[in-house]
Amino acid sequence: MASVLQSPLPLSHHRTSSSKSASTSLSNFPTTHRICNLPALHRRRSCDFKNDVICQSSSGEVTFIEPPKSAPSKDDLDGSLKIKLLSAVSGLNRGLAASEDDLRKADEAAKELETAGGPVDLLADMDKLQGRWKLVYSSAFSSRTLGGSRPGPPTGRLLPITLGQVFQRIDVFSKDFDNIVELELGAPWPLPPLEVTATLAHKFELIGSSGMKITFEKTTVKTTGNLSQLPALDIPRIPDGFRPQSNTGSGEFEVTYLDSDTRITRGDRGELRVFVIA
Repeated sequence: MASVLQSPLPLSHHRTSSSKSASTSLSNFPTTHRICNLPALHRRRSCDFKNDVICQSSSGEVTFIEPPKSAPSKDDLDGSLKIKLLSAVSGLNRGLAASEDDLRKADEAAKELETAGGPVDLLADMDKLQGRWKLVYSSAFSSRTLGGSRPGPPTGRLLPITLGQVFQRIDVFSKDFDNIVELELGAPWPLPPLEVTATLAHKFELIGSSGMKITFEKTTVKTTGNLSQLPALDIPRIPDGFRPQSNTGSGEFEVTYLDSDTRITRGDRGELRVFVIA
């Protein structure tokens, strides 16, 4: 049988072919293959499935071969793993409500995304750090303190402190690295809670290809809500000679995953943090 890839036969040949011989020719092939045994002018139209299938012919039969399915792209894989990670940390109040099982699931989901993303090179991708990032999860918050794995004020005890949104503002040009924390401080009845925003200003420097070191400079506290008209209060950095050894004013962490809208870091005390661009 002629290959389906050959040029079509002359029209005169089709006109002189008897219907009986054409019927006999078609009956020799399985029904599923007859579509490609039509005259060549029709074969081109009937067998053109826009690469959905591939028609091949040999001396005895016509076969259909499905094209190989393409593997998922890296972007598709990263997107799927990001959804998995964000699903694992959703509803945990940024980690304050995380159980041991929640911590394990979040860590496993983060490791999958870190592995798929590959090594981070901040020297090449410095521009991706730029912007305001929202913290969606910190494993250290499961300690129920605002300091995470470091000493910090407790939440929900003698002086109720409600943690609001937490942001990081990074400027790659000035090397500014600010931690911005929204807090609600409880007050004796009938006074309303005091809403404040604390900005912990740092400078950062790179360590190797994926590490960052931040050095604390000062804290600025600004009231919001009903008392937003009050001026901001700057709390300067404590001199090193009076600073406790447990609070040196600096910290180091590694950026283990980074793209245009998601960032994962692991701190020097094993803290896992997940950020999304705000």
